Amino acid sequence: MSFIDSIKFPIKDEMTKFETLFKASMTSKVRILDIITSYIIKQKGKQMRPMFVFLSAKLNGTPTDATYTAASLIELLHTATLIHDDVVDESYERRGIFSINAVWKSKIAVLLGDYLLAKGLLLAVNNKAYDLLEIVSEAVREMSEGELLQIQRSRTMNINKEQYFEIIRKKTATLIASCTASGAKSVGAADEVVANMKLFGEYVGLAFQIKDDLFDYQPQGIIGKPTGNDIKEKKLTLPLIYALETSSNAERKHILRTISKNNTNTEKVKTVVEFVRAKGGIEYATSQMNEYKNMALNLLSSYPESAVKQAMFDIVNYTIERKK
Repeated sequence: MSFIDSIKFPIKDEMTKFETLFKASMTSKVRILDIITSYIIKQKGKQMRPMFVFLSAKLNGTPTDATYTAASLIELLHTATLIHDDVVDESYERRGIFSINAVWKSKIAVLLGDYLLAKGLLLAVNNKAYDLLEIVSEAVREMSEGELLQIQRSRTMNINKEQYFEIIRKKTATLIASCTASGAKSVGAADEVVANMKLFGEYVGLAFQIKDDLFDYQPQGIIGKPTGNDIKEKKLTLPLIYALETSSNAERKHILRTISKNNTNTEKVKTVVEFVRAKGGIEYATSQMNEYKNMALNLLSSYPESAVKQAMFDIVNYTIERKK
């Protein structure tokens, strides 16, 4: 049994039922839509977000029809945002597989994303899950704001730690927070419990994004070299921000000029990676990631020991220990 399967074990029945319902939620009478959605379903990932929904629900009660609605709604909206992201980023691969816009071009990809968004909204409305729709719609709004904030700051090459955390809270953490909040809400948990689970998801999401940002500075793949992809895209993430903030004005200007003018030069990117390492950026970002992990786990301390609680601990630890 893989580590992911061991996390899923306490909710294996719920996840099996969810997969059937989710597949049904994507069906259409339009042939091309069925072809594309079948392609998407075949490339399913680890399904972390539905896992968060069901674990949060089961930690606070017994999963209901509303829990399945929440999981399907979030997965539909998440899938839609990924498709739109690939169009915006002109990305032609996702998880090593051709993206929708690579196979069917951008126009169809945008329309498909719109279709999935509409399916998610209708799913919630048809099931009268207005409270869940409110939670998830708020998350989608914040995700859009986060992406736009990052684009704005990347253009000016000016971002501090406070702004960085606001961006990743909006663009990444808010969706995981909506999963854990929706899971608790779907089983009738009290408002303070829902708020607690939302904060738990936010902390996990922040740790998750910092881990993603650290990958850029750590050896990857067969060649064992850092990718520097964020630097190439002129994205200022936590390891680099910390290094810049602990540098002299001259050093800061030199590094920012290198990123601005030579971001496609592999050797120049390598010097930026080495600069970040030398300034302790990796250690600082790692400590921040672990701090958010511990804050998330502390929010679970009042719950009695159970297989579900252990799975929650495991999924949090997986967030910061994963290899990709």
